[in-house]
Amino acid sequence: MPKRRKVGQRRGRSRSASGYRHPVPEPRVIVQALESKGTPVGFEPLADLLRVTGEQPLKALRRRLQRMAANGQLLINRRGDYCLLGKIDGVTGVVSAHRDGFGFLIPEDGSTDVYLSYQEMRQLLNGDRVVARVSGTGRGGRPAGSIVEILERGKQTAVGAYQREHGIGYVVESGKSSQHYVVPDHHRGGAKPGQLVKLVITEYPSDRREAQGKILKVLGDPADPGMATELAIESFEIPTEWPAEVGAAAVSWGDRVRPSDKRQREDLRNLPLVTIDGADARDFDDAVYAEPADDEWRLIVAIADVSHYVRQGDALDQEAQRRGTSVYFADRVVPMLPESLSNGLCSLNPNVDRLCMVCDMLVTKQGKVTKARFYKGVMRSAARLTYQEVDQLQRGTPGSTKTKNFKLITQINNLYSVFRCFLNARRRRGALDLDLPEVRIELDDSGRVKGIAPRTRTDAHRLIEECMVAANVQAGKFIARHRMTNLYRVHAPPNEDDFEELRVLMQQLGIKVTDQACTDPRQMNKILQAIAPRPDYPVLAVAVLRSLSLAVYQPKNIGHFGLGLSTYAHFTSPIRRYPDLLVHRGIAHLISGGKPGAFGYDLQAMEQAGKSTSMLERRAEGAARYVEARYKCAFMLNRVGEVLPGKVTGVTHFGLFVTLDDLYVEGLIHVTSLGNDYFHCEHGGLRMTGERSGVSYGLGDEIMVRVLRVNMDEAKLDFALAGNRAEGKAYRRRRGS
Repeated sequence: MPKRRKVGQRRGRSRSASGYRHPVPEPRVIVQALESKGTPVGFEPLADLLRVTGEQPLKALRRRLQRMAANGQLLINRRGDYCLLGKIDGVTGVVSAHRDGFGFLIPEDGSTDVYLSYQEMRQLLNGDRVVARVSGTGRGGRPAGSIVEILERGKQTAVGAYQREHGIGYVVESGKSSQHYVVPDHHRGGAKPGQLVKLVITEYPSDRREAQGKILKVLGDPADPGMATELAIESFEIPTEWPAEVGAAAVSWGDRVRPSDKRQREDLRNLPLVTIDGADARDFDDAVYAEPADDEWRLIVAIADVSHYVRQGDALDQEAQRRGTSVYFADRVVPMLPESLSNGLCSLNPNVDRLCMVCDMLVTKQGKVTKARFYKGVMRSAARLTYQEVDQLQRGTPGSTKTKNFKLITQINNLYSVFRCFLNARRRRGALDLDLPEVRIELDDSGRVKGIAPRTRTDAHRLIEECMVAANVQAGKFIARHRMTNLYRVHAPPNEDDFEELRVLMQQLGIKVTDQACTDPRQMNKILQAIAPRPDYPVLAVAVLRSLSLAVYQPKNIGHFGLGLSTYAHFTSPIRRYPDLLVHRGIAHLISGGKPGAFGYDLQAMEQAGKSTSMLERRAEGAARYVEARYKCAFMLNRVGEVLPGKVTGVTHFGLFVTLDDLYVEGLIHVTSLGNDYFHCEHGGLRMTGERSGVSYGLGDEIMVRVLRVNMDEAKLDFALAGNRAEGKAYRRRRGS
């Protein structure tokens, strides 16, 4: 007797992925239907055209059309009809507003920016996603556009200074756009003129009215210590408050590792693992240990086992995913996890038991990992060392290093031996060696800037970096070998346009750039080696950096160009990076006997996680740059009028960018301040030369500048030329530098 079909079961062909008898048409089919129609089409006629019927399929079709419109594949006009962008000569992109009132549309397809006039910008805000029709030529010879449709508003909130004029309150947004928002008195929230505030946009601008807002929060006076960080946190919408359930979940784990949590873990407490970090570090993700193993080295990289405490889908996980990363500022850290975990139970603090995920490796003298094993462990850090202490111990010049750390000298020497092996392997594979200067903002007890100092990198920094790279490589290989869906850290080769710009720049300097440099990091390193002896090396190294693609997280492995690696995944910082936590979960699933297909994330979920975490990483970097730029300006406020030495680090048609020596602060000498002459940018942006006088300024030139103005709101410095190269060198000789 044949089996009966279950209720709802269908014979014949299976349901589509959407679960409907008639699958929702693919985007290409919808586009073809609109092309065949030749005119804008309303929803119901389009559904008839596509032969979609039934309540659920129609809902699914509407959702697909909305997604296509949001992605810029279609346009929904003011009548609600669906249009093809190609039929209206439409360009989709994001608005970049200029403080002088005009703006530009940055096309999503990478084509030439479209100029938007003041009249067009009246209805727009910086960051809006729009469709524009190209109509003529605008500023700078760029194509000019008129707005067809606003697809998506770029912001819901804004940060700026509250002002009053003629009895009307308004907020001037901080930054380059200087957008104004009218604030009715009943929405001023107690703000006083001059105070910085955060508002929610209640009405977006149109060609007939200004934008309006309601003040949500008074941030304080612009001169208050820490205000730059407050502005960044609010402007970039970085979460700082912990939902009650998140705080409760973190506290519920207590402040000590429970005996039950140590079971079924390998005990590493007899090994003198150490953490090595900066002096200002507060959370310790990683600990290392090395010992000889016949003619190889055994290297243990132990990483805080955050995945034990933060479980998929719980309150802690949802909040960590929302934040994506910890954000580091000069005066504070906005952590991804509550401090009871990030600085407490997860942090590998010295002399306390901690749970860890371990990558245990055997390394040859050539720097090749011949064997690697992942397992869960329990450890007890023998010491919390700083880079400076490790450097002093290894050099035999301990200085202020505590005597108790001398017992670790053998362990430190072992780590340096492994590091030298890795360094040779790094050079052989051609990892890019971009050692660009970084600065540290020094604050006094009141939170005001007292100095700007370079961050000194030693072999102790590089030692830890190479150990972490080795563990990350093995993590990537482990998940790849098991064909598990997870996130890789990928870095694509340069795109052709950016590479060609770099090639033209280097050719102007007489440096040959081969075609292979676009795909082979070893060839790219030859460029860096060629420019290394030059005085303008930092400038040219930045040009090389800008030619490279951005590293991102994604489940498709395409390798890491910058490191010269075919497989790479972030494993070593789960306290502060969400992708590392996902990699930990994947490895924990596999070493516990789980099947790759039974892991709790499918390809679509990982793709979304990759996009989200990459975006949140960029947000954190943008916020950190925002604060650093304003702290630099704050430091220069008291130096207006001073004459200081610097180097030309940028040449444009509107002037010279100059970076001050020792201070690492950049400002602009406008072309009108160079002298009574017509100056022209020459040699692909390498030099600025006077038409009549022949006076020339180029990248790397040493000059003297006078500090004219400091614009805190835009984080800009204006300089004036105050002396030539010879005077600059004489100034240095007088200082004995």
